[in-house]
Amino acid sequence: MSEEGSLPLPQDGGGGEETPESGAAAEAADEAPLPPPASVSPVAEEPAGDARKKIDVLLKAVGDTPIMKTKKWTVERTRTIQGLIDFIKKFLKLLASEQLFIYVNQSFAPSPDQEVGTLYECFGSDGKLVLHYCKSQAWG
Repeated sequence: MSEEGSLPLPQDGGGGEETPESGAAAEAADEAPLPPPASVSPVAEEPAGDARKKIDVLLKAVGDTPIMKTKKWTVERTRTIQGLIDFIKKFLKLLASEQLFIYVNQSFAPSPDQEVGTLYECFGSDGKLVLHYCKSQAWG
C-alpha cells in the first residue's frame, strides 16, 4: 500500500549526454542542486487509517436476538445507523414490525442518522468499531 519510490527524481539539465566540457560550464553542471530525498512527506506515502473509505464493524448479539454467523463486516463510513439496522433486520429475516436496537460500548444508542464513520473515529479501537444489537432495549 505504500507509494514509496513512485515519485521520479528531477533530471539534471544535461539530457543524458556526456560530453567533455571545460572551465566554468563543467563546474556549473556539477553544482546543480538536487532536492533532498526527504522531500516526500510521510503522509503521501501511507494513507492514514481514518482516510479509508470503509471500516471494520464487529456486530455482537445481545439477549435473545439471533446471532449472525458473520460477525465482522466492512461498512462504508457514510452509512448511517438506520441503514445498518435495516441491513441487520434483512439479514436476520426479522419482521418489519420488529424493533432492533444498536448500542455503542454497551452503553448508549446512537441516533439513527449518525454515520458509522463518525462513531468509529470517536469510539473505534483496534482498527474496528464494536456494535451490539438486540431486539429489546438493553442499555441506556
